[in-house]
Amino acid sequence: MKSLPLKAICVAAIALLIACAPVISQRGYLPDPSNESEIKAGADTKTSIQSRLGYASTTATFGNDSWYYISATEKQVAFFTPTVLKRQILAVYFDKNNKVTAVRHYGLQDGHVIAFESKETPARGRETTFLQELLKATPGSSATNIQETNPGNGGGPVP
Repeated sequence: MKSLPLKAICVAAIALLIACAPVISQRGYLPDPSNESEIKAGADTKTSIQSRLGYASTTATFGNDSWYYISATEKQVAFFTPTVLKRQILAVYFDKNNKVTAVRHYGLQDGHVIAFESKETPARGRETTFLQELLKATPGSSATNIQETNPGNGGGPVP
């Protein structure tokens, strides 16, 4: 009888360990070094690249002169944010005649960390807390003036 609770605790501990095991996943384009090495600048075109490598993960934002094939290997433990272990980008550049001009490989070491601006744009009106909103509302009354509930109305006609 005493061994049953001990076995249950052991099974629960093993289940917790298995649940916290990291999951490694491959995402995006799966690199194929033999196909990539056959790409020749000046000889291959967009059509031949697409038939050889498939559709690009993304293309250049301005113009259509570069294609990017992106792959990443990520590790995730339980519910935590995934960590990128490895990232590879195959960039294929084209000229005006849709012929390959260059092929480049990029990795995590080539990336740059972008610091996003955390400042907020000020909005017209005032910011109220939840408690202020709760005290402002009275049971059985309709909404107050439209200008007060919509400070960005701009003085246009009231709907």
